[in-house]
Amino acid sequence: MSDTLTSAEADYRRGFAATFGAFLIWGLLPLYLKQLHDTGALQIMAHRVVWACLFVFGYLALRGELGKVGAALRDHRTRLKLAASALLVSGNWLLYVWAVTNGHVIESSLGYFINPLVSVLLGVFVLREKLNRAQWLAVAIATLGVAWLTWQVGRLPWIALGLAASFGAYGLIRKMVVVDSVAGLGVETLLVAPLMLAYLVWCTYAGTLSFGAHDRLLDALLIASGAVTAIPLVMFAYGVRRVPLSTVGLMQYVGPTLQLLTGIFVFHEAFTAERMLGFAMIWAALFVFAGEGLWRAHRARPRLATA
Repeated sequence: MSDTLTSAEADYRRGFAATFGAFLIWGLLPLYLKQLHDTGALQIMAHRVVWACLFVFGYLALRGELGKVGAALRDHRTRLKLAASALLVSGNWLLYVWAVTNGHVIESSLGYFINPLVSVLLGVFVLREKLNRAQWLAVAIATLGVAWLTWQVGRLPWIALGLAASFGAYGLIRKMVVVDSVAGLGVETLLVAPLMLAYLVWCTYAGTLSFGAHDRLLDALLIASGAVTAIPLVMFAYGVRRVPLSTVGLMQYVGPTLQLLTGIFVFHEAFTAERMLGFAMIWAALFVFAGEGLWRAHRARPRLATA
């Protein structure tokens, strides 16, 4: 019995470390992307997709799981859904890279703070899920926060909303398609990689390609962007199967929190008291939302133990 418990605890710890590591990498990603600011956002995006595709297929080949990709591609409905999710995640990556390299790290972090609430709304309007009063209260507070930020800045926080909407819709599609997480990522990158590779070839003929035209460090960083893209996704896929979703739900705020702190203290982006108030409303909404989820998980635990 003690051996079983020890094994389960070790599995949980590995899962926790992998999941936390994924969110840590995503949170510190602006520091990496800023090193590529001389390269255009679309070129950075193209390199991320092409090198991530190679990295993921290398990983799947080592594990002997390439057949999962073939199975997903052979199924017409799965292929269409993954094509849609590939477009969404590519748009999300492109917008994020552009935002970070153009000095909008704080607004980008807001997008990932809002994302869980966008996912909730998609669940309501697409999957017909029901919300309780606490969840509706969280949505209402977050909406007030976005409205306040819009009024203060004089425009919708379109970067934050675009990131939240694209990643929320991506998560919705991936929830509805039955495919292994890493194999699904392999299919997504495989579907988009030919377009990105064609764009890089066009940049070569146009004389605008950054790769090979500057220093070797930049080239190495562009190649490594594939691993930086794929590794946290693989870590997350590994960890989420071993850690309760309630824990994952709380850990997901590590990423945007680190992005916010990076934007304020490293890149010195403006964070006025008025902007802070808008963020505070979003954080209050997330506190209500996360607290309600933990309370429900706590109530369900005795029933599961009895069953």
